[in-house]
Amino acid sequence: MERHKLKVAVYLLLIKDNNIMLARRFKTGWQDGNYGLPAGHLEANETVIQAVIRETQEEVGINVKPENIKHVHTMHRLNRYIDLFFVSTNWQGEPQNKELDKCDDVRWFSLDLLPENIVPSVRHAIQQYQNRISFSEFSLEEK
Repeated sequence: MERHKLKVAVYLLLIKDNNIMLARRFKTGWQDGNYGLPAGHLEANETVIQAVIRETQEEVGINVKPENIKHVHTMHRLNRYIDLFFVSTNWQGEPQNKELDKCDDVRWFSLDLLPENIVPSVRHAIQQYQNRISFSEFSLEEK
C-alpha cells in the first residue's frame, strides 16, 4: 500500500506597524484576483527557512535573514498540503512586485481591515496568527 503524500508550502507574513503585505494573484489558474502572501513549495534539498527566503526574494524582492524569521502557524490543508507560516518584522528592501506574470498588485493592508478578496486559507492563517493559535486544519469545503 502506497503512503499518502502531502506537499509542503511555506508562507511569510511581513508585518509593519500593524499592517501586512499582500500580493494579488494574476493569471496563475488558482485563486486569481485574490490576495495572498509570499509563498511557494519546498524544493528538494532545501530547508523550510531557505524556501521562505528564496520565495520572498523571488516574489517581492526583499531579503530576510534566517534569524528574523519566526514560525507562527502550521496548517494541514486537508488532503493537499502542510502549510508552514512564518512572520518577519525585519527585512532589507521595500516589497515590490517581482512576478508581473503571476501578480498584479502588492500593497499593505491593516491587520484589522483585510480585503474581502483574499485566498480563504490565507485569511484563516492570518486569523490564527492574530489569535496566537499555532496549528489548524482547513478544508475549503468547510468554509
